[in-house]
Amino acid sequence: MGNKEQDITQPYIIIKSDKTRILLICDHASNIIPSKYANLGLSEKLLSEHISYDIGAAGLTQKMANLMNSQAILSNFSRLLIDPNRSIDDPTSIMRFADKFIIPGNRSITDQDAMLRIDQFYNQYHNKIEEVIISLLNDNIVPILISIHSFTRKFRDKIRPWEISILWDSDDRISASLIDLLERDNNYVIGNNQPYKGYLRGDTLYTHATSRGLPHVLIEIRNDLIADDDGQEKIANYLTKKLCQVISINHKNLSKMKHYGTKSI
Repeated sequence: MGNKEQDITQPYIIIKSDKTRILLICDHASNIIPSKYANLGLSEKLLSEHISYDIGAAGLTQKMANLMNSQAILSNFSRLLIDPNRSIDDPTSIMRFADKFIIPGNRSITDQDAMLRIDQFYNQYHNKIEEVIISLLNDNIVPILISIHSFTRKFRDKIRPWEISILWDSDDRISASLIDLLERDNNYVIGNNQPYKGYLRGDTLYTHATSRGLPHVLIEIRNDLIADDDGQEKIANYLTKKLCQVISINHKNLSKMKHYGTKSI
């Protein structure tokens, strides 16, 4: 997804599917910034890099949704406008700096400007997720939330060894079995709450899943593995197979809302 300096008519993309309890979420799917923000003062090159969005995550999410016949909600705006995977109270929700780069269009943002971004992007994205969850719960279906992200192989001066990472909080109904299956395969180097922790108060899964007791997991894929269609297809097929195994094995336990609490402060 290249930045096209286009105006956003809808701050999310939804893939609909009937009779499914699986909801895929992609918080950082897009690097689109509406033209009125003038790219936040950044070059096209920077907007095509990981500071603006999760490279490959959108294509992977779409392919997995098709394979799993699941619903999916993807952001349709760059996280540099406002990060939907942060609480609006988090000072990093609108980043002044990202990976050592200054974000000129965010440096002197006013409270009024921030509220506008919350209303036009953040709230609409989260309201759509909420709407899908409530619809399923009203039909006595407990949703399973699977969040898809990507990360860079190199961060500053460090090389990250992991290729696929599973992030989780206190609810390990999906993560424990998934990590076990992935590690037994020995096809990829698997991270367990690496390179990030799976618990951050106010993030997307905390807001919509942890707080409700819904089963969930966050999957991070190294972005060079999913940078093109072939890579996305390969990982989508692999992860779909493993997730379907986990859901089948733990079907009864995943059909319940259960509060595990959180490790976040």
